[in-house]
Amino acid sequence: MSDAAPPVWRDVRRPVAERAEALVAAMTLREKTSQLVGLWVGADASGGDVAPHQGDMTQHGPAFVDVIADGLGQLTRPFGTAPVDPAQGARSLARAQRAVVAANRFGIPAQVHEECLAGFAAWGATAYPVPLSWGATFDPELVQEMAAQIGGSMRSVGVHQGLAPVLDVVRDYRWGRVEETIGEDPYLVGTVGAAYVRGLESAGTVATLKHFAGYSASRAARNHAPVSAGPREMADVFYPPFEMALREGGARSVMNSYAEVDGVPAAADRRLLTGLLRDAWEFDGVVVADYFAVAFLRTLQRVAATDGEAAGRALAAGIDVELPSVHAYGEPLVAAVEAGHVPEALVDRALRRVLTQKIELGLLDPGWSPDAPAATGAVALDGEDQRATALRLAQEAVVLLENAGGTLPLAPAARVAVVGPLADDPYAMLGCYSFPAHVGVHHPDHAMGIEIPTVLDALRAAHGVEVAHARGCEVEAPGRDGFAEAVALAAEAEVAVVVVGDQAGLFGRGTSGEGNDAPDLRLPGEQHALVEAVLATGTPVVVLVLSGRPYALGAFVGRAGALVQTFFPGQQGGPAIAGVLTGAVDPSGHLPVGIPRDPGSQPSTYLAPPLGRRTQVSSLDPTPLFPFGHGASYADLEWGDVTCEAEHWPVDGEVRVDVVLRNPEDRPLADVVQVYLHDPVAEVTRPEAFLVAYRRVELAPGAEATVTFTLHADLTAFAGVDGGLVVEPGEVELRVARSSADVHHTVPLVLVGDRRAVGHDRQLVATTAVRVGEAVRA
Repeated sequence: MSDAAPPVWRDVRRPVAERAEALVAAMTLREKTSQLVGLWVGADASGGDVAPHQGDMTQHGPAFVDVIADGLGQLTRPFGTAPVDPAQGARSLARAQRAVVAANRFGIPAQVHEECLAGFAAWGATAYPVPLSWGATFDPELVQEMAAQIGGSMRSVGVHQGLAPVLDVVRDYRWGRVEETIGEDPYLVGTVGAAYVRGLESAGTVATLKHFAGYSASRAARNHAPVSAGPREMADVFYPPFEMALREGGARSVMNSYAEVDGVPAAADRRLLTGLLRDAWEFDGVVVADYFAVAFLRTLQRVAATDGEAAGRALAAGIDVELPSVHAYGEPLVAAVEAGHVPEALVDRALRRVLTQKIELGLLDPGWSPDAPAATGAVALDGEDQRATALRLAQEAVVLLENAGGTLPLAPAARVAVVGPLADDPYAMLGCYSFPAHVGVHHPDHAMGIEIPTVLDALRAAHGVEVAHARGCEVEAPGRDGFAEAVALAAEAEVAVVVVGDQAGLFGRGTSGEGNDAPDLRLPGEQHALVEAVLATGTPVVVLVLSGRPYALGAFVGRAGALVQTFFPGQQGGPAIAGVLTGAVDPSGHLPVGIPRDPGSQPSTYLAPPLGRRTQVSSLDPTPLFPFGHGASYADLEWGDVTCEAEHWPVDGEVRVDVVLRNPEDRPLADVVQVYLHDPVAEVTRPEAFLVAYRRVELAPGAEATVTFTLHADLTAFAGVDGGLVVEPGEVELRVARSSADVHHTVPLVLVGDRRAVGHDRQLVATTAVRVGEAVRA
């Protein structure tokens, strides 16, 4: 038995930085750059693009054996490229990792990443609700629970990193990727996103924040289109969610945006990726490129003449790893360094970060094995616990917009007709990053891998009497041949449920999802006309929208018996919806985005200053039909006294607000208490109101609770005239509200003290607690 000391980089007794530095010093240039690239094996065999320009960028890709000769930074999507049995996939991944380890001098394995936006994007894994539904729950704790399950599933098969969450703030509902976002408010996005990060990281999986930053502000909501956001909008709207997810969540990776903000692509923006992210925010993790973003600097954005120049610009900006496959960071980067065009110090800087993360993940420890738990036994990626969490999320995310006709809940013996193109379609539950919609559709001969009850299936199971069905029309394709059957069934029924909305897909293969941007917010295809035809029968109608973005529903208000909104609720969405429609579950979701009245009322969000709202100087009224934060129920909690003992709020201090809630019903009820800040006068124009705190509260029958919010004055900060973040003294209001437009109580306060500059160390999140009797829930 040898007594020789292990190499420094394998000595677990030494500091991580020392271990990484020893490897940097020992590596050749090609060995270094090999750690800065990914490899997407089988991308061409996916049956269709699952990333922009995938075919163009991978058609001449290098062979696996050639790439790994000097080492490999990352393996891209071994489970998320084609349907593969998880246990077989884990064994295949283990073989690939052994080949990678054997091929390079230092025995360094690859870091493995996958998509996980709506669950682990693998065949047979639970499909959870999309992020817009997470936002609708206003329930960070439940989102954290979901993310921990996702992270655990990924680690069980040998995956180390997940490419989620998306922290883009919605600015224009026409954008195809609205379904991937958490909502239109940076505080909601940041707090829910940070909870997701905590969950994923708790399982030992690296969370990757995307897309940094400004991506969702593209002109006319066109994917990849230029962004015209100014520095104040970036600071007040787009940056805070990333700050929260880093500080409050502990994310270890960030992915750049495809956006070019004021002419500078994020992948080449040193001020963003180094000046802000590294220097100001002190992020010490790994920045990975969105797929092909480095090459896009040459091919699409034309700020580099060669791939070597693109590599140099990206490295200088702060991108450490090129994904999904080796391209600009391969031979072009090596040649640029050897020619003296790119300093090798930039390569070393990125390499230190990559090696540090691999060491922290244990990949360089002497006892590391490529055999994940699933490689040596059965694996369950869709177990009872996962499905139960998916069901709870879907239930909490159903938003009852209006029940003016008292049509819901459905009477137990009512004759119901369920019509519409999404009534009996399992894909209606899935967003574009759910595996069956993202990859599975390209493999029609392969089983879906999970069970997804449709709305029709679930209503038939829950309602207990015969439910008639007709499709009526397609989601997007023209044609009204099916109207007659749908109208006839509706006319014979006591209640008609019309299920309309979106079909998720990628790059034009759907009505929602990446690359599926909309010209306006009218329901796609003939669906609006179908709803009108069913309304004309005189039968009470429930309009149920299953979509990835909000659509204009103004034409149906006052005519439909009820309006219900869901955002791609995942594989348990059918039972969740059926539970709400039949009254087994009280609806408790709240809108993370507004519902527009008219199809052309965009772009507008509730975060608008006075002249961005309804005025006498424009004939266009952007006021939403249903505002951000809105959500109705079959019975309501009673909102009682709101108390705040303070009148003055120090610019560097806290204020406390207490709200009393009571449940007068004989069943459990839930609601979301929201707190908005109104700043009537400021040195720059400000939104009429913006969210600064919230708490979802569930009360047992007859229970009373006091909800306490403790808010630091830092929460009032904004980018001032000089561009820096400031807390400005003066009068403000805290609005305790049921939605951004439904204020229960106003607390007038005066911020006192001197105008105060704040930085990265400011307090980002309010503290909340719920006291029920003597028990306090933090």
